[in-house]
Amino acid sequence: MKRIVEIVPARPGWYARWRLAPGDTRCYPVSLWALLEEVDGTGREVIGVDCVGQWPGADDNEAGGEFVRYLFQTPDSGVPEDAEPPPAVPERATGPRRQAVPAP
Repeated sequence: MKRIVEIVPARPGWYARWRLAPGDTRCYPVSLWALLEEVDGTGREVIGVDCVGQWPGADDNEAGGEFVRYLFQTPDSGVPEDAEPPPAVPERATGPRRQAVPAP
């Protein structure tokens, strides 16, 4: 059993590459890094959680996907050729804006 010691957001440009089939890979942007530690305080590791919620060793990763590696590509150099766009985030519905009322 492991526990989370620290969570930090991932900087743009980090990707997790997964092998879906021989010769077929897919990269997803890494959303955050988590520092994990064994319950007894020994053995630490850092894992990246990608934008679709997968990480190496998770039981509910995409069926048939095998983690290959993390990679960094500077944002100004574009995305990896096998990058999957991040899932769309629905916009929040907002009501009418309230106007500030000056104090009497």
